Amino acid sequence: MSSNALGNSTSPVEVTHISNHGVWLLADGHELFMSYEDFPWFKDVSVGKILNVEEPSPGHYYWPDLDVDLTDEIIAHPERFPLKAK
Repeated sequence: MSSNALGNSTSPVEVTHISNHGVWLLADGHELFMSYEDFPWFKDVSVGKILNVEEPSPGHYYWPDLDVDLTDEIIAHPERFPLKAK
């Protein structure tokens, strides 16, 4: 008798790079870039707060230490969502 894994095999979401320009997020096998210009919540905060990211549902990302919620669509098309925190 053999056992098969139940459900889909998914990799956890992770921050792969932080630079002077922004943050790279790896999720579901693709990398997303968030510039500080479009996503100012990540600028000037500790690395630990940026690295602490969760994916409560597919394509929805949450940074509990920053209280920031983003989706694939918001990250891919920030121009469609012009409101930003000051």
